[in-house]
Amino acid sequence: MRVLVLTTSYPRDAGDVAGRFVQDAVEHLRAEGVEVAVVSPASFRHFGIAYGDGIANNLRAAPWRLLLLPLFFLSFARAARRAAGGADVVHAHWLPSAVAGLATRRPLVVQLWGTDVELAKRLPWLFRPVLRRARVVVCASRALAADARALGAGDVRVIASGVDIPAAVGEPDEPPHVLYVGRLSEEKGVRELAEAAAGLPLAVVGDGPLRHLFPQAVGFVPRDELGAYYERAAVVVVPSRREGYGVVAREAMAHGRAVVATRVGGLPDAIEDGVTGLLVPPCEVGALRAALERLLGDAELRARLGSAARERARAAFSWDAAAAATLAADRDAHTPG
Repeated sequence: MRVLVLTTSYPRDAGDVAGRFVQDAVEHLRAEGVEVAVVSPASFRHFGIAYGDGIANNLRAAPWRLLLLPLFFLSFARAARRAAGGADVVHAHWLPSAVAGLATRRPLVVQLWGTDVELAKRLPWLFRPVLRRARVVVCASRALAADARALGAGDVRVIASGVDIPAAVGEPDEPPHVLYVGRLSEEKGVRELAEAAAGLPLAVVGDGPLRHLFPQAVGFVPRDELGAYYERAAVVVVPSRREGYGVVAREAMAHGRAVVATRVGGLPDAIEDGVTGLLVPPCEVGALRAALERLLGDAELRARLGSAARERARAAFSWDAAAAATLAADRDAHTPG
């Protein structure tokens, strides 16, 4: 089977973290014997709209780039059409990629991740027709699936994105500290984190427009170095205001670490409050700080939650399961009914 993957975010080199989970999915499909080609802004002119701080933040920081969006979509569509020859199905990650996917006239699978759903809610007249024309819509969480159905999608499937499960993990550093991994931007809740974690031991891996709030931030790190950060941490925090899936929470769980996360989007799909982590309301600084202090001060609770989280990750977030479900969706789109 030949699949063309369209994505607005994909690593440009070994050290690039942009769209890394899409690359992981591609590599695991290839391991299943699928022939996969990829078109991303790394392979066509994107007019400064992609990469950097992400499309939404780039447009917010420079609104004049909105005038370039038609050129961006035209460039994307041309690249998609060129690459689509011989493809059995087009698998588009994020709705903007699906717009380009329509130009290929191939069976279309659309995979939603969260930020694109928020955009679709603001512009339903533009994106409803795209979702209705998709043969299969893949969502990483039940919350996203509900949004997709409300926007007119027909065949909607919830497929958890896989994460690597380490064969073994060591003990965290002493004294214990909290770890944040991800983009340093408003939607990730890092402004609330900066206030909630004031005076607490906090390590930060990431970059973005709010990096000035975290002088200790080390920026993004190569993927083969990230596991060591999870292993050294006692607690991993995911304070997002919205989160379609929550890869970081699941990676932390795979490393057996207790997670404090907000009760938004796809995070409650992974974290059962008091069993595999702690959930707090979004944007509530006091609740976030209380949860962090509770775990930093209770090694027994951290160990219990971390152990249960690792077992949950083994059972639900393996790459084998994710690749098999994705391949089934692509095959069904190619031969509907």
